Amino acid sequence: MEAHVAPWGDGGQWEFVKRARGIQAAVIVALTDLHELVLVEQYRAPLGCPCIELPAGLVGDETEGEDVFDSARRELFEETGFEAETWEAFGEFASSPGMVGEIFHLYRATRLTRTGPGGGVDNEGIVPHIVPVSQIPSFIESARARGCAIDTRLLIGLSLV
Repeated sequence: MEAHVAPWGDGGQWEFVKRARGIQAAVIVALTDLHELVLVEQYRAPLGCPCIELPAGLVGDETEGEDVFDSARRELFEETGFEAETWEAFGEFASSPGMVGEIFHLYRATRLTRTGPGGGVDNEGIVPHIVPVSQIPSFIESARARGCAIDTRLLIGLSLV
C-alpha cells in the first residue's frame, strides 16, 4: 500500500491509500448446494483482530498479468478448499472510496466441491467456516463475542444468496 495526500477543494488535504502496482482484488460469494455460505476468518493487522469475510484475494500479486477470474478460482481453493462448477460475475466495486483506492471484482460461485483443506498458503492462518444461511446472524453475533470484526462485503454476499 502506498499512502497519499492530495489537495482538497477547500484548501485542506485528503489522505488515502492505494495498492502498489494498481493491484485489484477478487471477492467470492461461495454458496453450497445445502444453502450454506462459505466464509473465512483471518487475522487483519490494521484491525488488530480476526475478521470474518468472504473468500477473497489479490489479483496478480504473485503472477503479473493474472486474469481476474483465474485469481478468483485460485483464491477460493486456497482459502477454503472448494472448487466451483458455476461462476457468475457481478462487476467491479470500490471497497471504501473515501479512504482506499482498491477495486474488487465480485463473483458468485455455486455447485461447489471440496477438494482440499483450505486455510490459505504460506501460513496465512485462514480458517474456513461453512455456515447455513439461516444461521448467519447467530454466527456473526458469536464471532463478534469472540472479538472478530465483520467485513462489510459480507452484507453484499447475503444479498446474493
